[in-house]
Amino acid sequence: MTLLFWLPLLAAAAHIFEEFAWPGGFAEWYRQYHPDIAYSIRKRYLVIVNGALLFGCLSVGIDRRTVLGPAFFLTMVALLFGNGVFHIFASARTKTYSPGTITSALLYIPLGVIGSSAILRGHLASVPTAIVAALIGGSYQALSLANHRRRARALASTTAA
Repeated sequence: MTLLFWLPLLAAAAHIFEEFAWPGGFAEWYRQYHPDIAYSIRKRYLVIVNGALLFGCLSVGIDRRTVLGPAFFLTMVALLFGNGVFHIFASARTKTYSPGTITSALLYIPLGVIGSSAILRGHLASVPTAIVAALIGGSYQALSLANHRRRARALASTTAA
């Protein structure tokens, strides 16, 4: 079961590689997908957010044996799952390839389903804990978009001034 707790880090690293290295192009794709937040999608911001994601996933592996480890795992895989759903639906909606869609379909979605199931079947976390983790992790996409909108307004107003 130890390997399970390291899988979010491996999946996130592969996903970030797909988004930004090969084939890359996520930032530009996202700016076109959401032109209302294009001001917010800056290299520095993307580096910080993805660094925080990798740190969070690393922490899941490190904290695997702590009392909060399984809940933290469930929260992170819910975040990854939600991000995966975003990529898949965005690609379907735009009929274009969103960099990150392949790792979303092959890693994020299965990890969310299989990983959560393994934690629950292994009695490492309760169903209420899994529900709360899913709500917290799943809220990332909405919170991220709201934050991008806030940042875009602030950056646009400073640029216009």
